[in-house]
Amino acid sequence: MFKFIHAADLHIDSPLKGLDNYEGAPVEEIRGATRRALENLVNLAIEEKVSFVLFAGDIYDGDWPDFNTGLFFIKQMSRLQSKGIEVYMVAGNHDAENKMTKKLPMPKNVYMFSSKKSETVLIDKLELAIHGQSFATGSTTENLASGFPASKNNYFNVGLLHTSVDGREGHDDYSPCTLNDLINKGYNYWALGHIHKREVLNEEPMIIFPGNTQGRHARETNQKGCTLITVNNGKIEAADHHSLDVLRWVRCEINVSGVENSEEILDLLKEALDRDVTENSERTLAIRIVVIGETKAHYEIHRDTDNFVNECRAQVLSAFGEDIWVEKVKIETTPPVGTDSNLDDQDLIRGILKRIEDISSDDDELGTIIKQLAEFKRKLPPEISQGDEPFELANPLVIKEMLKYSGDLICGKFMESDQE
Repeated sequence: MFKFIHAADLHIDSPLKGLDNYEGAPVEEIRGATRRALENLVNLAIEEKVSFVLFAGDIYDGDWPDFNTGLFFIKQMSRLQSKGIEVYMVAGNHDAENKMTKKLPMPKNVYMFSSKKSETVLIDKLELAIHGQSFATGSTTENLASGFPASKNNYFNVGLLHTSVDGREGHDDYSPCTLNDLINKGYNYWALGHIHKREVLNEEPMIIFPGNTQGRHARETNQKGCTLITVNNGKIEAADHHSLDVLRWVRCEINVSGVENSEEILDLLKEALDRDVTENSERTLAIRIVVIGETKAHYEIHRDTDNFVNECRAQVLSAFGEDIWVEKVKIETTPPVGTDSNLDDQDLIRGILKRIEDISSDDDELGTIIKQLAEFKRKLPPEISQGDEPFELANPLVIKEMLKYSGDLICGKFMESDQE
């Protein structure tokens, strides 16, 4: 029997842009989270007495120039070496772009698979064959899996690969392949990387994306960690997820349908956060609160959204202290159908302008708008979409200007009607 850990997408010291602009953000804790997650992985490997660790790419984050990042990784690999634990890894798209991947010498227990062609490492004492290939460039688009060798008879065969498989939303389509490409190799286990959400693609043979080891922003939510595999008599006996993250991003969605006022919403918020804290104990939570539903409180909270957001933050602070940081409050409510708004025109205009301002400062919402406009752009005449001054609908700065113009136009029309 032997055990091994499968991890991927560490993105150590991934730069977190604009973090200082967030009110009350635990900046240092977030910036150090990827390092602490790796320390937790090494601790787990030592505690479980694993035979080896597999890293399926993206140890680093793009061409991040700080060599202290690489030195930290070497230090952690040296800890594994002192316990006789081997490390096998492939370079992903971020590693291929990074100078440290090629320049920093690794401890003797670390083996990086070649990017020129697939290789096989045999560990005879475990009757184990590990097949792998690294990325040569940051945008590897060929099917690397197709070049992997057939399985070795009477050995436990593992494939180690950074790939999008058949594509995943939010991830570049690197080293694409089909699920059948992997299954047909006849391996016992495929250790994949690149997709940051844990996913078991197939049970027999077992094919897993372990997800990244530490969430880095509000779109990388819930548990993050690695997979611990136990092999007994040539078969997988257990495949257990182990959380490594020290700061967890959580989307807290509150349905306020039927609620009468903002005070009731705050009560629902407290109940929802009680559940989140219970489910994600012993770590700091970064919460994005999303308020949805058809409610009579819609106009009340839209009259002064800043006040409502601050009430939410105050509720969290008073109930949970610094264990929870509210990253953002998004209000996506609607008024009950057929009700009178009870808003005068100024309140309505103020709410519209505030909404435009919120969208302009939210990268997620800008990205959604750009995606929706992509289809519209394809229908534009060439003189508009490809002329000397093309309509740049994929440029966030252009979209922000369009939103600002919309706000100015609304104000202008309101002033005209007010003077009539």
